[in-house]
Parts: sequence; structure tokens; C-alpha cells
Amino acid sequence: MAVIRNRRREMVNAYVLIFPFVAIFSLVFLWPTIEVVRLSFTNAPLVGEGEWVGLDNYKRLLSDRLFFTALKNNGYFLLLTVIPTTLLALGIALMVNRLKGRMQAFVLAIFFLPYILPVSVVTMIWSWMLDQQFGVVQPLLEMVVGKRVKVFQNPYWVMPMIALVTVWWTNGFNVLLFIAGLRNIPTELYEASALDGATKRQQFFKVTWPLLWPVTALVLTLQLILQLKIFDQVYLLSQGGPFNSSYVLLMLVYREAFQLNHGGYASAVALVLFLLIVVVSVLQFQLLRLGGRR
Repeated sequence: MAVIRNRRREMVNAYVLIFPFVAIFSLVFLWPTIEVVRLSFTNAPLVGEGEWVGLDNYKRLLSDRLFFTALKNNGYFLLLTVIPTTLLALGIALMVNRLKGRMQAFVLAIFFLPYILPVSVVTMIWSWMLDQQFGVVQPLLEMVVGKRVKVFQNPYWVMPMIALVTVWWTNGFNVLLFIAGLRNIPTELYEASALDGATKRQQFFKVTWPLLWPVTALVLTLQLILQLKIFDQVYLLSQGGPFNSSYVLLMLVYREAFQLNHGGYASAVALVLFLLIVVVSVLQFQLLRLGGRR
């Protein structure tokens, strides 16, 4: 009987400990997710109930040119950010890892500082730096293209410039992840490989890169999820223009929900984006895991 009582007491303690998490998770994630799924099958406004319309919202998506434009822009932004920011963070981490003491802490702080800035401050800084008349970066652009460019009003420049701002803003966190991964690699492996006559290049590809692959897979997956959810930078820098050349899926959700009061259709777009993030991130992570085993 004492054993049964102890088990019951342990079960009660376990339920008490996990209840706060389950309650908060259900309140801020599970219930809103279920509500979005339900609303996506209705013609409800942003606030209030609507009529059940079945798959009409999803059929409308298939004929919505703005949806496919936003989807294409999201894909283009992924190409501009996910792999470049990962490679850049890896290169910076390798250089910072060679430094010692206060110099390493100082340089690491410089690279991490933009990450703690709010997006409004980041976009204000870059709006000033890329201003056509007074921007300090404009002379460099003028050297390349021969004239000053209104980058956030040019359909060819707007997405690459937003990608540049995003990489500058978020890369500090990726550098920290790579630094943590590099510090977990035993120095004995480098010493043993050096005794065997391995060059620095061989040490990187035979020791550093294989052992750093799990961190690389994590960074790539996190970047994929974050960049698919891009909204703030686009809204503050270009408002989706010019000519919808920087229009992304979350801007479509914002437009349908808060500007046109189409809560049901906005929920359908949001649910499609959610499923896209889940499927793509899981597939990428699994492929990276398989690649790391080879």
C-alpha cells in the first residue's frame, strides 16, 4: 500500500509541475491555432462570427495572384538570407574563435550588438544609411552602378537590401551558436591531426566541419523558420512595394485581416504559411541530419 501511495503522490506532483506549462501552452498556442483552423473555413470578419464556407477560402487562394507573388517573394528572400547568413556567421565565428581574452569579448560584442536592437531602430538606421541624398552607403552604390539608387523604391534592389539589413541585424545570434559549437570541439583532436601532418584546411574539413555540422543544421533550420515569417522589415522599409516586389505572405495576412476585415481568408493564408513552415523546416532538418551522418 505504501508503494501505491508513493506512486500516487509522485503522479500528483508530476501533474502539478506540468500543469502551468500545459495551461499556458493551451492558452497562447493551442487554442489560437484551433481557432485559426476553424476561422479558415468561414467568411468571418476580423472580430465576430461568420458563416461556414468550407474550402472556399482555399479555392480563392489558388486564384489569388497576390498570394503567389507573396509566395515567390518569400522564396526569393530565403535564397538571399538563409545560406549566406549561415556561411557569414560561420566565417565570423572562426575568426573570433582565434582571438583571446578581452579582444575576443570585444569583437563578439560588436557583432552581437545589432541583434539586441528593436526592428524599428534597425530600419531607421538603414533607411538613413541608404538614403538617396544623404546615405553614407550611397557613394559605394554609385561606384558600382554609376548613380545613386532609391533602393527601397526600386523593384530590383528592394529585396536584396532588405536581406542585407536582416543579415546584419540577426547574424549575431548565429555567430554565438557557432562559437559555442567550436568551443565544444576538443583541442586534442587538432593536436593529434597536427602531429599527423594535417594542414589548417584539412583540419577544417576533417575535424571542424563534421563536428560543427549539428550546429550548422540548427542554424539553417532556425534561419529558414525566421525568414519565412518576415514582416517587420518589409513593412517598415518598403510596405511591400514597389509594385508588390517585396510583398510577402505575412503582409497579405495583415492586409486581409486588418485592412480589409477578411478574418476567414486571412486565417487561411496564415494556416498555409504555418503548414509551409512546418513541412519545409522538418524536411530540411531531416535532410541535414542525413547529410551529417555520411
